[in-house]
Amino acid sequence: MSAGGVDAPLGVFDSGLGGLTVVRALREILPDERIVYLGDTARVPYGTKGAATVIKYALACARHLVARDVKALVVACNTVSAVAPERLRVELDLPVLGVVEPGARAAVAASGTGRIGVLATAGTIASGAYSRAVAQVSTRAEVIGQAAPLLVPLAEEGWTDGDVPRLVVRRYIEPLAAARVDVVVLGCTHYPLLRGVIEEEARARIGPTVTVIDSARSVAADVMDFLASRGMRRRAPPTGAAVKLLVTDMPRTFRETAARFLGDSVGEVEQIDL
Repeated sequence: MSAGGVDAPLGVFDSGLGGLTVVRALREILPDERIVYLGDTARVPYGTKGAATVIKYALACARHLVARDVKALVVACNTVSAVAPERLRVELDLPVLGVVEPGARAAVAASGTGRIGVLATAGTIASGAYSRAVAQVSTRAEVIGQAAPLLVPLAEEGWTDGDVPRLVVRRYIEPLAAARVDVVVLGCTHYPLLRGVIEEEARARIGPTVTVIDSARSVAADVMDFLASRGMRRRAPPTGAAVKLLVTDMPRTFRETAARFLGDSVGEVEQIDL
């Protein structure tokens, strides 16, 4: 299997809705690109599953997108990026870009003290992926991980402001404040929907100069640089729909919620079987 040409779409996948924040960032920074997005809604969430299961699911998603002749794969899931990218690169003959390394680089660049907090799913925290990625950039930086599982259902339900998300976020931010971090990485692609309340609580608990890193924006910038370096960027607006949405279950529910993640109206959602 090999990558499609310059005009081929980017393939993006996640366990569910969260990766749409990456699609939104990609559309902002690469408006000429076509995107095929696959949300594995039948098997969401990945963050609570073991590494072997996550790898199996990721390979199924990736192979489906490769069959649609994508030119590169963007793994818009921190859990998959934490445990599966090397296996995907071995199995598939096309570029694979994840979300962990771009977020780690951005965090090291933004940190003055080298103490970096990461909010993520339990699976991502347990994998140690951010600690490894940060260590590759700086041997002096330290990662303090905080599992924040309740932020995923809050984002999917649209509970992105008010007392409930504020109190939940506060509970997760307090250990990072006690650890005296000066950067907080949003280590799950759902979390950018809660960025406003996360930033408010981080500034209140940690300090006004704390930096919050949006991994969706970081990976979009990484994809842009990669495509430019390989001469793979499209140079003309796409004809027809710029984004094709695929799911493995509940397309109607996905369509209703996807508009909130993308900040735009959503067309038809195709259900597929993996």
